[in-house]
Amino acid sequence: MPQFSNFYLFAYNSLQFFGWAISLSRLLISFTVTHSLNAAYAHAGELICLLQSLSLLEVIHGALGIVPSGVLLPLMQWGGRTHYLLAIVRGNVQVQESPSILATFFAWSLSEVIRYSHYALNCIGNCPYWLTYLRYTAFIFLYPMGFAGEMWLMYHALPLIKEKNLHADYFALLPFSYSSFIQVLLAVYPILWLKLYFHLLKQRHLKLGKQRDKKNK
Repeated sequence: MPQFSNFYLFAYNSLQFFGWAISLSRLLISFTVTHSLNAAYAHAGELICLLQSLSLLEVIHGALGIVPSGVLLPLMQWGGRTHYLLAIVRGNVQVQESPSILATFFAWSLSEVIRYSHYALNCIGNCPYWLTYLRYTAFIFLYPMGFAGEMWLMYHALPLIKEKNLHADYFALLPFSYSSFIQVLLAVYPILWLKLYFHLLKQRHLKLGKQRDKKNK
């Protein structure tokens, strides 16, 4: 069973790595060719929506215990990103040309290329130290970039959300609207994000400390 789990995780992480590598290359090619900050969703948005939706499997992996991540933190990250993509960006062409999407998609794509390659190589016991270091260092800069892009877009999408009464059908039985939900989310999102960010900083200390100890032996 452990051997099958390792093979499955290697295949899953490799698939995600290649998917995010393609999305990153599309973003870079699009920007290089068009010199536009507004075309990120047009070139990579649908692929990123697919990859992000697929990452729900990581919550299930944690729930089943085949990875040690647990459920809460993967669910927070999956829920935050998926809501941003599917509830706000994907169905609203008016916001898809925001320059903040390029910053968010670039940060996500580069961090996921690093993260999934690290996971995949660990599954076969062949992960170099430099990649481990990059895995637990690059997020320090990339996560704030992605977070800032998400917050910027949600804030600037609020007038549109109110005007269109977005997702009114889903909120019809609730005592508040979707726009009110977004306003509350904007207030609590930094707190939830900081919880994840500090968790990653703690992981960095633990993982890189272990790697240094191995190298010194």
